[in-house]
Amino acid sequence: MRLPLLTKKRSFRKGISVIKYRQIKAARQRKERLTMKRDFDLLSLGEIMLRLSPPDNERITRGDTLSKQAGGAELNAITGAAMLGLRCGIISKLPANDLGIYIKNRVRLCGVSDDYLVYDDDKDARLGVYYYESGAYPRKPRIVYDRKNTSLNKISVSDYDESLFRATRCFHTSGITLALSPQVRETAIEMIKRFKEQGALISFDVNFRGNLWTGEEAKACIETILPYVDVFFCSEETARLTFRKEGDARSIMKSFTEEYPLSLVASTQRVVHSPKRHTFGSIIYCAKEDAYYEEPPYADIEVVDRIGSGDAYISGVLYGLLAHEGEYQKALEYGNAASALKNTIPGDLLSTDLKEIESIIREHKSSGRIAEMDR
Repeated sequence: MRLPLLTKKRSFRKGISVIKYRQIKAARQRKERLTMKRDFDLLSLGEIMLRLSPPDNERITRGDTLSKQAGGAELNAITGAAMLGLRCGIISKLPANDLGIYIKNRVRLCGVSDDYLVYDDDKDARLGVYYYESGAYPRKPRIVYDRKNTSLNKISVSDYDESLFRATRCFHTSGITLALSPQVRETAIEMIKRFKEQGALISFDVNFRGNLWTGEEAKACIETILPYVDVFFCSEETARLTFRKEGDARSIMKSFTEEYPLSLVASTQRVVHSPKRHTFGSIIYCAKEDAYYEEPPYADIEVVDRIGSGDAYISGVLYGLLAHEGEYQKALEYGNAASALKNTIPGDLLSTDLKEIESIIREHKSSGRIAEMDR
Protein backbone atom coordinates (compact mmCIF):
# COMPACT_ATOMS: atom_id res chain seq x y z
CA MET A 1 0.00 0.00 0.00
CA ARG A 2 1.41 3.39 -1.00
CA LEU A 3 1.79 6.12 1.59
CA PRO A 4 -0.17 9.32 1.03
CA LEU A 5 1.92 12.32 0.07
CA LEU A 6 2.03 14.84 2.89
CA THR A 7 1.61 18.55 2.45
CA LYS A 8 2.60 21.16 4.97
CA LYS A 9 -0.96 21.38 6.38
CA ARG A 10 -1.46 17.62 6.70
CA SER A 11 1.97 16.62 8.02
CA PHE A 12 1.09 16.70 11.71
CA ARG A 13 -2.65 15.95 11.57
CA LYS A 14 -2.87 12.37 10.41
CA GLY A 15 -1.12 10.62 13.27
CA ILE A 16 2.25 10.41 11.51
CA SER A 17 5.12 12.85 11.95
CA VAL A 18 7.22 14.20 9.09
CA ILE A 19 10.28 12.40 10.53
CA LYS A 20 8.48 9.05 10.72
CA TYR A 21 7.11 9.55 7.22
CA ARG A 22 10.61 10.22 5.90
CA GLN A 23 11.94 7.04 7.50
CA ILE A 24 9.18 4.88 6.03
CA LYS A 25 9.47 6.57 2.65
CA ALA A 26 13.26 6.16 2.52
CA ALA A 27 13.07 2.47 3.44
CA ARG A 28 10.41 1.84 0.83
CA GLN A 29 12.32 3.67 -1.90
CA ARG A 30 15.60 1.89 -1.08
CA LYS A 31 13.84 -1.46 -1.39
CA GLU A 32 12.24 -0.47 -4.69
CA ARG A 33 15.51 0.81 -6.12
CA LEU A 34 17.28 -2.42 -5.20
CA THR A 35 14.62 -4.75 -6.58
CA MET A 36 13.67 -2.91 -9.79
CA LYS A 37 16.07 -2.87 -12.73
CA ARG A 38 16.48 0.60 -14.18
CA ASP A 39 17.90 1.44 -17.59
CA PHE A 40 19.06 4.87 -16.46
CA ASP A 41 20.57 6.44 -13.37
CA LEU A 42 19.25 9.90 -14.26
CA LEU A 43 16.63 11.30 -16.63
CA SER A 44 15.84 14.99 -16.99
CA LEU A 45 13.04 17.01 -18.57
CA GLY A 46 13.79 20.40 -20.09
CA GLU A 47 14.18 22.60 -23.13
CA ILE A 48 17.33 22.30 -25.22
CA MET A 49 18.25 25.58 -26.87
CA LEU A 50 20.58 26.97 -29.48
CA ARG A 51 23.08 29.39 -27.99
CA LEU A 52 24.55 32.08 -30.25
CA SER A 53 27.47 34.12 -28.96
CA PRO A 54 29.79 36.77 -30.44
CA PRO A 55 33.46 35.73 -30.05
CA ASP A 56 36.23 37.37 -28.01
CA ASN A 57 34.08 39.55 -25.74
CA GLU A 58 32.47 41.24 -28.72
CA ARG A 59 29.05 42.88 -28.31
CA ILE A 60 25.79 41.55 -29.73
CA THR A 61 24.98 45.05 -30.99
CA ARG A 62 28.24 45.38 -32.91
CA GLY A 63 29.78 42.08 -33.96
CA ASP A 64 29.07 40.28 -37.23
CA THR A 65 29.88 36.70 -36.20
CA LEU A 66 28.04 34.33 -33.86
CA SER A 67 29.17 30.87 -32.78
CA LYS A 68 26.49 28.25 -32.15
CA GLN A 69 26.31 25.72 -29.32
CA ALA A 70 23.68 23.60 -27.57
CA GLY A 71 22.55 24.30 -24.04
CA GLY A 72 19.74 24.34 -21.51
CA ALA A 73 19.62 23.94 -17.74
CA GLU A 74 18.54 20.30 -17.60
CA LEU A 75 20.81 19.17 -20.44
CA ASN A 76 23.72 20.98 -18.80
CA ALA A 77 23.09 19.14 -15.53
CA ILE A 78 22.84 15.63 -16.91
CA THR A 79 25.73 16.13 -19.35
CA GLY A 80 28.10 16.58 -16.42
CA ALA A 81 26.66 13.58 -14.61
CA ALA A 82 27.09 11.45 -17.75
CA MET A 83 30.72 12.51 -18.09
CA LEU A 84 31.33 11.44 -14.50
CA GLY A 85 29.93 7.98 -15.24
CA LEU A 86 26.14 7.91 -14.80
CA ARG A 87 23.74 6.58 -17.43
CA CYS A 88 21.75 9.67 -18.39
CA GLY A 89 19.01 10.63 -20.83
CA ILE A 90 17.19 13.84 -21.76
CA ILE A 91 13.41 14.16 -22.17
CA SER A 92 12.53 16.94 -24.61
CA LYS A 93 10.82 17.89 -27.87
CA LEU A 94 12.72 19.22 -30.88
CA PRO A 95 11.74 20.52 -34.31
CA ALA A 96 12.00 17.87 -37.01
CA ASN A 97 14.45 19.90 -39.08
CA ASP A 98 18.20 20.49 -39.39
CA LEU A 99 18.37 22.41 -36.10
CA GLY A 100 16.74 19.48 -34.32
CA ILE A 101 19.31 17.14 -35.87
CA TYR A 102 22.14 19.41 -34.73
CA ILE A 103 20.84 19.29 -31.16
CA LYS A 104 20.34 15.52 -31.27
CA ASN A 105 23.93 15.07 -32.44
CA ARG A 106 25.25 17.30 -29.64
CA VAL A 107 23.26 15.32 -27.08
CA ARG A 108 24.81 12.08 -28.33
CA LEU A 109 28.30 13.61 -28.38
CA CYS A 110 27.92 14.41 -24.67
CA GLY A 111 27.27 10.76 -23.86
CA VAL A 112 23.60 11.45 -23.09
CA SER A 113 20.88 9.16 -24.48
CA ASP A 114 18.45 10.59 -27.03
CA ASP A 115 15.96 7.75 -26.49
CA TYR A 116 13.38 10.19 -25.09
CA LEU A 117 13.73 12.99 -27.60
CA VAL A 118 10.51 13.39 -29.58
CA TYR A 119 10.08 15.52 -32.69
CA ASP A 120 7.68 18.21 -33.85
CA ASP A 121 6.64 17.84 -37.52
CA ASP A 122 4.42 20.93 -37.62
CA LYS A 123 5.23 23.73 -40.06
CA ASP A 124 5.69 26.15 -37.17
CA ALA A 125 8.15 23.87 -35.34
CA ARG A 126 10.99 25.88 -33.87
CA LEU A 127 13.97 25.62 -31.56
CA GLY A 128 14.48 28.06 -28.71
CA VAL A 129 17.43 30.42 -29.16
CA TYR A 130 19.34 32.65 -26.78
CA TYR A 131 22.10 35.14 -27.45
CA TYR A 132 24.85 35.48 -24.85
CA GLU A 133 27.34 38.31 -24.57
CA SER A 134 30.18 37.77 -22.09
CA GLY A 135 31.19 40.56 -19.75
CA ALA A 136 34.36 42.24 -18.54
CA TYR A 137 34.36 44.66 -15.60
CA PRO A 138 32.51 47.00 -15.44
CA ARG A 139 30.39 45.53 -18.29
CA LYS A 140 28.09 42.74 -17.14
CA PRO A 141 27.22 39.66 -19.23
CA ARG A 142 23.98 40.05 -21.21
CA ILE A 143 21.39 37.57 -22.51
CA VAL A 144 18.63 38.03 -25.12
CA TYR A 145 16.04 35.22 -25.29
CA ASP A 146 14.02 34.07 -28.29
CA ARG A 147 12.13 31.10 -26.89
CA LYS A 148 8.42 31.81 -27.29
CA ASN A 149 6.20 29.16 -28.96
CA THR A 150 8.99 26.61 -29.31
CA SER A 151 8.43 22.93 -29.98
CA LEU A 152 8.94 22.00 -26.34
CA ASN A 153 5.72 23.85 -25.54
CA LYS A 154 3.84 21.06 -27.35
CA ILE A 155 5.30 18.25 -25.22
CA SER A 156 2.82 15.94 -23.51
CA VAL A 157 2.89 12.86 -21.32
CA SER A 158 1.05 11.12 -24.17
CA ASP A 159 4.23 11.45 -26.28
CA TYR A 160 5.76 8.68 -24.16
CA ASP A 161 5.10 5.07 -23.28
CA GLU A 162 4.32 4.32 -19.64
CA SER A 163 7.60 2.39 -19.42
CA LEU A 164 9.44 5.74 -19.30
CA PHE A 165 8.45 6.21 -15.67
CA ARG A 166 10.04 2.90 -14.62
CA ALA A 167 13.28 3.57 -16.50
CA THR A 168 15.34 5.64 -14.05
CA ARG A 169 16.65 5.83 -10.50
CA CYS A 170 16.36 9.63 -10.43
CA PHE A 171 14.36 12.28 -12.30
CA HIS A 172 15.45 15.92 -12.46
CA THR A 173 13.83 19.11 -13.71
CA SER A 174 13.80 22.79 -12.81
CA GLY A 175 11.72 25.91 -12.29
CA ILE A 176 12.69 27.08 -15.77
CA THR A 177 10.72 24.19 -17.24
CA LEU A 178 7.71 24.89 -15.02
CA ALA A 179 7.76 28.55 -16.06
CA LEU A 180 7.79 28.07 -19.84
CA SER A 181 4.05 27.63 -20.45
CA PRO A 182 0.91 26.06 -18.93
CA GLN A 183 1.30 23.05 -21.27
CA VAL A 184 4.90 22.37 -20.25
CA ARG A 185 4.05 22.94 -16.59
CA GLU A 186 1.19 20.43 -16.71
CA THR A 187 3.44 17.86 -18.39
CA ALA A 188 6.32 18.41 -15.96
CA ILE A 189 4.14 18.11 -12.87
CA GLU A 190 2.46 14.95 -14.18
CA MET A 191 5.87 13.43 -14.93
CA ILE A 192 7.11 14.28 -11.43
CA LYS A 193 4.11 12.45 -9.97
CA ARG A 194 4.48 9.39 -12.21
CA PHE A 195 8.23 9.04 -11.66
CA LYS A 196 7.61 9.38 -7.92
CA GLU A 197 4.96 6.63 -8.03
CA GLN A 198 7.53 4.32 -9.62
CA GLY A 199 10.06 4.88 -6.83
CA ALA A 200 12.44 7.35 -8.52
CA LEU A 201 14.22 10.01 -6.52
CA ILE A 202 12.92 13.44 -7.55
CA SER A 203 15.49 16.21 -7.94
CA PHE A 204 14.35 19.81 -8.44
CA ASP A 205 16.27 23.04 -9.00
CA VAL A 206 14.34 26.26 -8.39
CA ASN A 207 16.53 28.08 -10.97
CA PHE A 208 14.35 31.20 -10.82
CA ARG A 209 14.29 33.41 -13.94
CA GLY A 210 12.57 36.75 -13.57
CA ASN A 211 12.01 37.10 -17.31
CA LEU A 212 9.87 33.92 -17.31
CA TRP A 213 7.62 34.48 -14.28
CA THR A 214 7.29 36.49 -11.08
CA GLY A 215 8.52 35.40 -7.68
CA GLU A 216 4.92 35.03 -6.50
CA GLU A 217 4.02 32.80 -9.46
CA ALA A 218 7.12 30.68 -8.92
CA LYS A 219 6.43 30.26 -5.21
CA ALA A 220 2.80 29.26 -5.71
CA CYS A 221 3.64 26.68 -8.37
CA ILE A 222 6.76 25.19 -6.79
CA GLU A 223 5.06 24.73 -3.42
CA THR A 224 2.59 22.37 -5.09
CA ILE A 225 5.37 19.99 -6.21
CA LEU A 226 7.59 20.14 -3.11
CA PRO A 227 5.70 17.25 -1.41
CA TYR A 228 7.05 15.02 -4.21
CA VAL A 229 10.66 16.27 -4.16
CA ASP A 230 13.56 14.44 -2.48
CA VAL A 231 16.58 16.57 -3.45
CA PHE A 232 15.96 20.32 -3.55
CA PHE A 233 18.39 22.87 -5.02
CA CYS A 234 17.76 26.47 -3.99
CA SER A 235 20.31 29.23 -3.50
CA GLU A 236 20.12 31.44 -0.43
CA GLU A 237 19.36 34.48 -2.60
CA THR A 238 16.50 32.69 -4.39
CA ALA A 239 15.08 31.45 -1.09
CA ARG A 240 14.92 35.01 0.18
CA LEU A 241 13.57 36.63 -2.99
CA THR A 242 11.15 33.92 -4.14
CA PHE A 243 10.06 32.15 -0.95
CA ARG A 244 10.40 35.18 1.35
CA LYS A 245 12.64 33.22 3.72
CA GLU A 246 14.46 34.95 6.57
CA GLY A 247 17.42 34.02 8.74
CA ASP A 248 20.82 32.64 7.83
CA ALA A 249 21.47 30.08 5.10
CA ARG A 250 21.36 27.09 7.46
CA SER A 251 18.06 28.01 9.10
CA ILE A 252 16.52 28.71 5.69
CA MET A 253 17.57 25.28 4.38
CA LYS A 254 16.26 23.48 7.45
CA SER A 255 12.95 25.34 7.30
CA PHE A 256 12.19 23.81 3.89
CA THR A 257 12.53 20.29 5.36
CA GLU A 258 10.29 21.22 8.29
CA GLU A 259 7.54 22.29 5.90
CA TYR A 260 7.92 19.54 3.28
CA PRO A 261 9.22 15.94 3.28
CA LEU A 262 12.48 16.87 1.50
CA SER A 263 15.45 14.61 2.14
CA LEU A 264 18.25 16.98 1.08
CA VAL A 265 18.50 20.70 0.47
CA ALA A 266 21.52 22.09 -1.40
CA SER A 267 22.29 25.80 -1.51
CA THR A 268 25.02 27.37 -3.61
CA GLN A 269 26.91 30.47 -2.48
CA ARG A 270 28.58 32.54 -5.17
CA VAL A 271 30.51 35.78 -4.64
CA VAL A 272 30.97 37.73 -7.87
CA HIS A 273 34.07 39.91 -7.50
CA SER A 274 33.95 40.78 -11.21
CA PRO A 275 32.66 39.04 -14.38
CA LYS A 276 36.03 37.30 -14.62
CA ARG A 277 36.63 36.47 -10.95
CA HIS A 278 34.23 34.48 -8.73
CA THR A 279 34.32 32.56 -5.45
CA PHE A 280 32.04 29.53 -5.26
CA GLY A 281 30.93 27.20 -2.46
CA SER A 282 27.81 25.49 -1.15
CA ILE A 283 26.05 23.84 1.80
CA ILE A 284 24.07 20.59 1.83
CA TYR A 285 21.58 19.85 4.60
CA CYS A 286 20.42 16.27 5.27
CA ALA A 287 17.07 16.18 7.09
CA LYS A 288 17.40 12.57 8.26
CA GLU A 289 20.73 13.23 9.99
CA ASP A 290 19.94 16.86 10.86
CA ALA A 291 23.44 17.61 9.60
CA TYR A 292 25.08 20.22 7.38
CA TYR A 293 27.92 19.53 4.97
CA GLU A 294 30.28 22.13 3.55
CA GLU A 295 33.93 22.87 2.74
CA PRO A 296 36.05 25.97 2.07
CA PRO A 297 34.90 27.62 -1.17
CA TYR A 298 36.84 27.72 -4.42
CA ALA A 299 38.26 31.25 -4.26
CA ASP A 300 39.16 33.54 -7.17
CA ILE A 301 38.03 31.24 -9.97
CA GLU A 302 39.24 32.55 -13.33
CA VAL A 303 35.90 32.75 -15.12
CA VAL A 304 35.83 32.06 -18.85
CA ASP A 305 32.06 31.38 -19.05
CA ARG A 306 29.78 31.17 -16.03
CA ILE A 307 26.72 29.92 -17.94
CA GLY A 308 25.92 26.37 -16.84
CA SER A 309 28.10 26.44 -13.72
CA GLY A 310 25.09 26.11 -11.42
CA ASP A 311 23.88 23.19 -13.52
CA ALA A 312 27.35 21.64 -13.30
CA TYR A 313 27.03 21.83 -9.51
CA ILE A 314 23.84 19.79 -9.75
CA SER A 315 25.55 17.24 -11.99
CA GLY A 316 28.30 16.72 -9.43
CA VAL A 317 25.93 16.47 -6.47
CA LEU A 318 23.62 14.01 -8.23
CA TYR A 319 26.59 11.94 -9.35
CA GLY A 320 27.78 11.79 -5.74
CA LEU A 321 24.35 10.88 -4.39
CA LEU A 322 23.74 8.14 -6.95
CA ALA A 323 27.26 6.70 -7.11
CA HIS A 324 28.04 6.96 -3.38
CA GLU A 325 24.73 6.63 -1.55
CA GLY A 326 24.69 8.32 1.84
CA GLU A 327 28.08 10.04 1.41
CA TYR A 328 26.79 13.61 1.43
CA GLN A 329 30.15 15.29 1.99
CA LYS A 330 31.46 13.55 -1.10
CA ALA A 331 28.42 14.68 -3.10
CA LEU A 332 29.06 18.27 -2.03
CA GLU A 333 32.72 18.03 -3.05
CA TYR A 334 31.84 16.68 -6.49
CA GLY A 335 29.32 19.48 -6.94
CA ASN A 336 31.68 22.27 -5.93
CA ALA A 337 34.51 20.94 -8.08
CA ALA A 338 32.28 20.48 -11.14
CA SER A 339 30.92 24.00 -10.83
CA ALA A 340 34.34 25.57 -10.31
CA LEU A 341 35.66 23.76 -13.38
CA LYS A 342 32.68 24.69 -15.57
CA ASN A 343 33.38 28.37 -14.98
CA THR A 344 36.65 27.89 -16.89
CA ILE A 345 35.06 26.22 -19.97
CA PRO A 346 33.37 28.07 -22.87
CA GLY A 347 29.76 27.20 -23.67
CA ASP A 348 26.93 25.83 -21.55
CA LEU A 349 28.16 22.27 -21.20
CA LEU A 350 30.70 20.85 -18.80
CA SER A 351 33.62 18.99 -20.40
CA THR A 352 35.48 16.71 -18.00
CA ASP A 353 35.76 13.19 -16.60
CA LEU A 354 35.85 11.62 -13.16
CA LYS A 355 39.65 11.55 -13.03
CA GLU A 356 39.93 15.30 -13.56
CA ILE A 357 37.21 16.15 -11.03
CA GLU A 358 38.79 13.94 -8.37
CA SER A 359 42.16 15.57 -9.07
CA ILE A 360 40.61 19.03 -8.58
CA ILE A 361 39.06 17.88 -5.29
CA ARG A 362 42.42 16.54 -4.03
CA GLU A 363 44.22 19.76 -4.91
CA HIS A 364 41.48 21.85 -3.29
CA LYS A 365 42.03 19.95 -0.04
CA SER A 366 45.82 20.02 -0.27
CA SER A 367 47.87 22.44 1.79
CA GLY A 368 51.11 21.57 0.03
CA ARG A 369 52.70 22.58 -3.25
CA ILE A 370 50.57 22.03 -6.34
CA ALA A 371 52.04 21.32 -9.79
CA GLU A 372 51.55 24.12 -12.31
CA MET A 373 50.71 21.75 -15.20
CA ASP A 374 49.41 18.21 -15.75
CA ARG A 375 52.13 16.48 -17.74
